Amino acid sequence: MLKPVDATTTDAWTTLTELRSTLSPDLRSWFAEDPERAQRYCLELGDLFVDLSKNYLTDEVRDALAALAIEVDVPGRRDAMYAGERINVTEDRAVLHTALRRPATDSLSVDGQDVVADVHEVLERVYDFARRVRSGEWTGVTGKRIETVVNIGIGGSDLGPVMVYEALKPYVQEGLECRFISNIDPADCAEKVKGLDPETTLFIVASKTFTTLETLTNARMARDWFLEALAAKGVETEGAIAKHFVAVSTALDKVAEFGIDPANAFGFWNWVGGRYSVDSAVGTVLAVAIGPERFAEFLAGFHTVDEHFATKEPAENVPMLMGLLNVWYVNFFQAGSHAILPYAQYLHRFAAYLQQLTMESNGKSVRWDGSPVTTQTGEVFWGEPGTNGQHAFYQLIHQGTQLIPADFIAVATPAHPTKDGGVDVHELFLSNYLAQTAALAFGKTAEEVRAEGTPEEIVPARVFTGNKPTTSILAPALTPSVVGQLIALYEHITFTQGIVWGIDSFDQWGVELGKKLALEIAPAVQGDAAALEAQDASTQGLIARYRQWRQ
Repeated sequence: MLKPVDATTTDAWTTLTELRSTLSPDLRSWFAEDPERAQRYCLELGDLFVDLSKNYLTDEVRDALAALAIEVDVPGRRDAMYAGERINVTEDRAVLHTALRRPATDSLSVDGQDVVADVHEVLERVYDFARRVRSGEWTGVTGKRIETVVNIGIGGSDLGPVMVYEALKPYVQEGLECRFISNIDPADCAEKVKGLDPETTLFIVASKTFTTLETLTNARMARDWFLEALAAKGVETEGAIAKHFVAVSTALDKVAEFGIDPANAFGFWNWVGGRYSVDSAVGTVLAVAIGPERFAEFLAGFHTVDEHFATKEPAENVPMLMGLLNVWYVNFFQAGSHAILPYAQYLHRFAAYLQQLTMESNGKSVRWDGSPVTTQTGEVFWGEPGTNGQHAFYQLIHQGTQLIPADFIAVATPAHPTKDGGVDVHELFLSNYLAQTAALAFGKTAEEVRAEGTPEEIVPARVFTGNKPTTSILAPALTPSVVGQLIALYEHITFTQGIVWGIDSFDQWGVELGKKLALEIAPAVQGDAAALEAQDASTQGLIARYRQWRQ
């Protein structure tokens, strides 16, 4: 494994430092002086139209960023990832989420195994299962068809499926509903099974090792609810688990111990990271909800972006250029966060999904060779759908003191075209999408405020400096393919940033520490005096107060 290139030692980094020292972003002037600016900085990626023109981007900056990508070898690392090399060095694993969406006509040998053939073997099993549930051939223990599918997972086994399910709700089969249990807080499970009929409910338990604490705890609670609810209806429970529970796991022995038929377990591989797994068997709940054909379109959307990322030069490579722009803002403008603002209500969980993808991937302080990083890494991703965000936090983006780059996402054709009187409501909605990026870019001068007759003493409060960088992404409609394209776009943005910073974007040891400590602290919470004594003073005090109130 090659040592990471220290980006700060490259010629491109020196050039970017010099450009930053002389650059005074003035988007008003840039657009006024360059009529071709918008056209020159708009790119297309599959169905996505991406406008980068309202960023701190000049030809010199773009070329320096592209040169940086070459000098730190983003293309070489990308090719190594696609080829199945073990670029996840701390876990000694390949990183092959891109293989999950390659067509069946492809092949890729890794350690003597054709991973594409393996992927499609599992996909066909998932598709067969989905067809049986959707058609009513798969029935519960009393012969009734399935009406509700409950996915039990956490992290990547929850955030991806729930986000995509919400995004593609218009494609969900009529008469079928999906719910999602993730939090170990018992309230989550209790609320999600409330009102369900056990005879028509199917549970999917998603845990690769079938040992994930939260998932297995929730699965056992769901199983208890299911058996008790069946018994309360006078239904014989013998063999019922096998008819109402399936697994996404490779631990067939543990699956069988739980009561699930191993024939109804769908596996994936150690080269699929949790936050990159929605297009694997983890997406079984989606295949059931939207159908195999639509799920195949979803995968094809990913593959379209994968091919673009694999073949385009850095200056024309949309994910690579967007990732490099993020580096530009983090390392040269000290941006600490990045807003994701979808003007599409069905994408209301997209920001939460990207939080795991980006922050679990690039929240690192050592490089992949174990040496300390030489720059700031990562940024806080956050956001809400428009126009809700406009009435909440946009004030900070517009007139606050922090630089917050923002991605605005919208679709041209809504799932529910509606008119309010004679006004197309979606066009009113999209007017906000367009207005916000214009306002952030161009602001409002004191002279413009005065021209409105504003009293002089409050003019400063109504001035907008502008020059707030945004990227606009527009798609024709929120189709399965477009959702796949959006996910893959941000996967490769994240990858690009990780390579520039020299970090392993595919492990998550910070997550593991908290899980380990929780297991050690649990006996103390439950009353073990010796375990309590081993804790720090703060933890001891919190546990003591908890036990006092719980009693």
